[in-house]
Amino acid sequence: MNKQQIIRALEAAHSVAAEAMTAGRHPFGAVLIGPDGSAILMRQGNEGTVRHAETELARRAAEQYEADYLVGCTLATNFEPCAMCAGTIYWANIGRVIYGASESRLLELTGAHEENPTLNLPCRSVFESGQKTVEVIGPVAEMEAAILKLHEDFWS
Repeated sequence: MNKQQIIRALEAAHSVAAEAMTAGRHPFGAVLIGPDGSAILMRQGNEGTVRHAETELARRAAEQYEADYLVGCTLATNFEPCAMCAGTIYWANIGRVIYGASESRLLELTGAHEENPTLNLPCRSVFESGQKTVEVIGPVAEMEAAILKLHEDFWS
C-alpha cells in the first residue's frame, strides 16, 4: 500500500473509533481493506473488554472470506493490536496490519485504568512467534496526533 492508501485506511479506522465512542464504547476502530489497497470490506468498532474491534473484525472476516484471499488484505486500526487481537488476526490469516499509534502510547494515556489494562507485548512480537508472515506498518506519525486526541478526551 502506498502512503496515501495507508492514511485513508487509518482515517477510516479513526472514524469508526469515534463512532464507537459516541455509542458509549471505548474509542477503538478497525477496517478491513481489500487486496487492491483501497476497498473497505468491513468496519468494526470496539464492543467490550474482550470484544475488541480488531478481534471482532478478524473473526467476521475469517467467516466470510477464504484464507487465501485474506492474506492479501489489510486490517487497519487506530491503535496497535493487543496480544489477543494480534493472535486473532494471525489465525484469521490477514496478511497486513496498519496501526496509527502504539500500545505504549495508549498505556501513557490510560495508566492502570481498570477498563484498559494494556499488555507490554508488541503485535510484532506476537506475529514473529508464529509460522507465517504478517506485515506490520505502524505507528504512522501523520495520524498519531488525531488518534491520541480522541483518546485523551475519552480517558481523562
